Amino acid sequence: MDALRPSPTPSPNAPGSPFLPPESPLPMLPCRLDRATEANRSPVHSGTTLMVRRLFIFVGTGVLTLAGGYGMYDVVKVGGVTFLEAVLLGFFLVLLAWVALSFMSALAGFFVLLTRSRSFLPIDATGSLPPITSRTAMLLPTYNEDPHHLMARLRAMYESVQATGYGDQFDWFLLSDTTDPDIWIREELTFIRLRRACGAARLYYRHRSNNIARKSGNIADWVMRFGSAYDHMIVLDADSLMEGDTIVRLVNAMESHPAAALIQTQPVIVNARTMFSRLQQFSGRVYGPIIAAGNAWWHGGDSNYWGHNAIIRVRAFAAEAGLPELSGRKPFGGHILSHDFVEAALMRRAGWAIYLAPTLGGSFEEAPPSLLDFAARDRRWCQGNLQHLAVLPARGLHWVSRLHLLTGIGAYVTAPLWFLFLVLGLLIALQAHFIRPEYFPKGFSLFPTWPQQDPVLAAQIFAATMGLLILPKLLAYLVLIGNRRERIGFAGNPRVLAGVVCETFLAALIAPCMMILQTKAVFEILAGRDAGWQVQRRSDGYLARGEIYRKLVGPTLCGLALLLSAYAVSLPLLLWMSPVVLGLLLSIPLGLMTSARLKTPGLFATPETNDPPAVVLRANELAASEPTAMTGALHQLSQDPELLGQHLGSLSLAKPRKFGAVDVPLATATTKLEECESLEDAVAWLERPELRAVLGHPTLLQRVLEMPRAGKDREPSIRGRR
Repeated sequence: MDALRPSPTPSPNAPGSPFLPPESPLPMLPCRLDRATEANRSPVHSGTTLMVRRLFIFVGTGVLTLAGGYGMYDVVKVGGVTFLEAVLLGFFLVLLAWVALSFMSALAGFFVLLTRSRSFLPIDATGSLPPITSRTAMLLPTYNEDPHHLMARLRAMYESVQATGYGDQFDWFLLSDTTDPDIWIREELTFIRLRRACGAARLYYRHRSNNIARKSGNIADWVMRFGSAYDHMIVLDADSLMEGDTIVRLVNAMESHPAAALIQTQPVIVNARTMFSRLQQFSGRVYGPIIAAGNAWWHGGDSNYWGHNAIIRVRAFAAEAGLPELSGRKPFGGHILSHDFVEAALMRRAGWAIYLAPTLGGSFEEAPPSLLDFAARDRRWCQGNLQHLAVLPARGLHWVSRLHLLTGIGAYVTAPLWFLFLVLGLLIALQAHFIRPEYFPKGFSLFPTWPQQDPVLAAQIFAATMGLLILPKLLAYLVLIGNRRERIGFAGNPRVLAGVVCETFLAALIAPCMMILQTKAVFEILAGRDAGWQVQRRSDGYLARGEIYRKLVGPTLCGLALLLSAYAVSLPLLLWMSPVVLGLLLSIPLGLMTSARLKTPGLFATPETNDPPAVVLRANELAASEPTAMTGALHQLSQDPELLGQHLGSLSLAKPRKFGAVDVPLATATTKLEECESLEDAVAWLERPELRAVLGHPTLLQRVLEMPRAGKDREPSIRGRR
């Protein structure tokens, strides 16, 4: 009966575990959102200078919003403001405030970069490498990723850190939440070979069979098992790359600023191969610096965390950033998905400083290869950010932390607001066209009330709003061409300017489609549909045409409906709405075109494509090598005694429990194996959850591997697993 119960929990201090060091537990309890943490420190640089900067940002945002709102009121007030017009005006004010805040941050970033002002957290990115003495853990969480490419990135970073001369100060942990049994065993095999190639004892691997709380739970599990042995941890994503020089400078910055709990770098997109990812790479590289510099300028020590490529003080994280489980049902209840914003807010609540280091280079990531992959990732982020509605009322949060949470929510709520704004405008136009105006209102009047429109003023409001969206791109271009090193890296001014123009045009066409997809995501989440936890497609992942047609037919139909409705009113209205209508009608062609792989970056070349950093080159070189030939998990274990020994050693178990809930996959696997006559039968019959249960149960796994192998002329007696 023991085989029917859950696999016993691995012993916290499994002696002789081949993949892990001795454990150094550090308590990490879930925090309370209904009870404020008493701050025992205040971040540096939180005085008058920061207050003046924030006044500049918010007064400027308020002035722009009020000016635009007054102009819009002049447009709609003709004949009195109707209910629909009042709602339209309200939507416009919210959306304009959102745009104005982003514009003011970009404007601040423009002047910061233009004058080369020092940030609140000065880090010398070009001088000689500073000394470090503390111990840092490099954490690379993974979930069903390609092990070959994952180990290539890990090895490239490891070698880069070793080249700095400070390699002994770092331990590397590959933290696997992988659920695919074949990928699990491939991870172990490629990790063993990585260790052998590096000759390193500071490379560690841990597989977590219970994926509670996803990435945040993965990191929390590491903290509770190993955290007390380290001063800092650098959290990565599966597609992250960081140069050793950058890593050492981050550690030195943490040592030099004891009030800092977290320093977030500004990752640059690399390895873009499709048109869509090239667009993201180019726009992030050109426009990203002024946005990041502006945010760092007025955030100060109250900045934010983006979940990866950041260094964190382990004890501050363990003491303050334990995430509670939200009450209620999914998608709003349960474990917090977008954990990073909340973890930063909780550490800031306790008085720790959170910094952004926008000028420190050497931090890289990859981008989704297609519009649909971007939308799928956005769907998960949307659900996680909308969960923050339950975190906003938490007691004791700093007001800037609440603003970060609100900004994350607004990043997705604005999509349906823009859509409703367009629909309301169209409804008002239809109403004015098909309903006869009342020239003589109720009551005595000598003269009729003539409806008047001011198309010039409406055009001015539209142009001003577009200017707030486009002007930051021009400011970013001016900063770029004013920096000789950047100018050379982009291969000259004319090429960058042409790239900015083309990117702006394509982004304008893609934006309406993304508006519809994000609106759909918001309404699905509000209706209670959980996004789940899908594997992200990397590199130039192939998209079937049928998938593009199926998923983008909705935006296309929306474009057709808007076209017919606008044309029913007037041709000028259709021309006015043509940018949105055209983008929606072209959703499918844009999806096909932007997912195509480009041989050269063309106008969208960046310094990282023209002259790739050493760590990126090394990772790509390793990834391009021939991957290890693999069979299925059971066959691989039966053929490789070293792998089997390492795998079994990592499954050292505590004493089995006599009572407990039945592990259904393990129970069905045990029943099926009773009927198997050979290893091939087991391979063919066990489904993935059952195979995963067998791989985590040493006794049952050894029983399977002791089964005879079927002859070459004998087919498995049982049908294949799914």
